[in-house]
Amino acid sequence: MRHLIASALVALTVIAAPAAQAQGPEKLTNRINKAHEVLHSLMDTPDKGVPLDIAASAQCVVVVPAFKKAAFVFGGEYGQGVATCRTGHGWSAPVFVQMAGGSFGFQIGGQSTDIVLIGRTHKSLDHLLHDKVKLGGDASVAGGPVGRDAQASTTELANAEFLTYSRNKGLFAGIDLNGDEVNQNKKDTTEFYGKEIPYATVLSGAVPTPPAAQHFIKTVNELFRKGRVRESK
Repeated sequence: MRHLIASALVALTVIAAPAAQAQGPEKLTNRINKAHEVLHSLMDTPDKGVPLDIAASAQCVVVVPAFKKAAFVFGGEYGQGVATCRTGHGWSAPVFVQMAGGSFGFQIGGQSTDIVLIGRTHKSLDHLLHDKVKLGGDASVAGGPVGRDAQASTTELANAEFLTYSRNKGLFAGIDLNGDEVNQNKKDTTEFYGKEIPYATVLSGAVPTPPAAQHFIKTVNELFRKGRVRESK
């Protein structure tokens, strides 16, 4: 009898382990949830959000909720986020990234804002696959235009690999992130998937999206679909 009970407990443990892993650690699931909220807000404010033609051509999306700026003479910026890239069958499962920068100036105080980066070319995907990307250096970057019908009409915007947006008090606007760096957060990605998986493997679409991230990827797909519908008219 004891043997049967022990065997049953082992079986339950084996069954429960993948389910727990699929949900992801709570802190990482919360980060995905916050990123999802940022994109949902972006979709709900089309007249003040990312233009549909830019959404249609998006190759990668990086969302950094609550990107923090703090300064006392020397300023610093830091945030944790998630990234996904377009594949031949939708958008990839997410990977975790971190974003950091610095500034210098006589400033005191701090603030927090939500950041969205939209990679517009295949080169933006290539850059995300590297360990570290310096915006404005390794990858060209520009503050993105805002509004449903706006377009990246200037040469700078048209040639930018990444267009950047920030959300403050519910409104989105372009933001200058030149000099900031986007790094792979391998530790959190490994923790989320339960094993070390190369970024190229995840962003290529070879890894199924875990249940804890499906609502985030669904929202990215919806944003992209809306852009494609508008582009085809």
